[in-house]
Amino acid sequence: MKVLTPLQETIDVCDRAPGYVRAIAPYQPGKPISELAREMGLPEGSIVKLASNENPRGASPKAIAAMHLAIGEAGRYPDGNGFALKEALAKRYGLSASRIVLGNGSNDVLEMAARAFLAPGTSAVYSEHAFAVYPLATQATGATGIVVPARDHGHDLDGMAKAIRGDTRVVFVANPNNPTGTWLPPQAIREFLEKIPADVLVVLDEAYNEYLDADLRSDAASWSGEFPNLVVSRTFSKAYGLAGLRVGYGFAHAQVADLMNRVRQPFNVSDIAQTAAAAALFDDEFVEQSYLLNKRGMQTLTDGFLRLGLSWIPSHANFVCVKVGKGAEVFNRLLKHGIIVRPIASYGLPEYLRVTIGTESENERFLAALAIVLK
Repeated sequence: MKVLTPLQETIDVCDRAPGYVRAIAPYQPGKPISELAREMGLPEGSIVKLASNENPRGASPKAIAAMHLAIGEAGRYPDGNGFALKEALAKRYGLSASRIVLGNGSNDVLEMAARAFLAPGTSAVYSEHAFAVYPLATQATGATGIVVPARDHGHDLDGMAKAIRGDTRVVFVANPNNPTGTWLPPQAIREFLEKIPADVLVVLDEAYNEYLDADLRSDAASWSGEFPNLVVSRTFSKAYGLAGLRVGYGFAHAQVADLMNRVRQPFNVSDIAQTAAAAALFDDEFVEQSYLLNKRGMQTLTDGFLRLGLSWIPSHANFVCVKVGKGAEVFNRLLKHGIIVRPIASYGLPEYLRVTIGTESENERFLAALAIVLK
């Protein structure tokens, strides 16, 4: 009898995993501050992280206060149905709670849509330069991804509609798009929805909706009542400043929401996260101040790029992609100055860096370091 070492047994077991799972290249998040501090021997407080599109103001004060009250119940499981948060969202957007799905961040909502509607032998359509979770979620189900070439670094909706095949079950659209920050007018999205077959699910990812000027924001929450094949995904990680709590949500037809909930983990959003999100949802002043800080910061960065003779992709989100030539090389040089941004070669944009809008001082530090490393 052949005796296998533990390593050999592990390899044999892994070989039994589906090939489409073994072929997945895991999502690479932004470099953590603590990791750079260890590598470079820098104090954590001296490092500026502009890599993960976080809110530089931190969390809503109302959310923080709610967390302090909720932490005493940390020994109990959260409400698996998320009643209080769903009721808050229903009140905010004028929807039935039965049309709301909660996720461990909006990534979870996107993956639930994929798991509920995709399988081997089916396909999903998404744009070139679109959020990395779309191909990852598609591949994890064994489905085939159909990548539509970008138009001006953003979505070509006509091309995406034409790319739909008989086996297509899901179309992913991000507005604004990550990582490019490109945006499509709401009317263009509506017209796109009207073209899509009723048996193809459209997942509209609006993670950066709150950073849009008010007159540019869509009424997509109400669209999910008009278009039964629409899921609208949003998050508390960005403008609401709750990235560390991982809480997102989706709007959908009640039957679609029911299917998504069937593949959802039973306790996917913690009690503290649900409580904080419900409080943050109505902290309009905090969101407005975050929007204004972002608007000023975007102007600061683009003015700085202009002075440095650099071009960038016009952005409607809380980040901007700047063309620096050899993106990975400039990224590594910035790390030595304690500045973390995001190289995006994996998105097909090797000459660009994606830079999150920070505080005034963080933006100035980044621009000063960029000027040095580009010399």
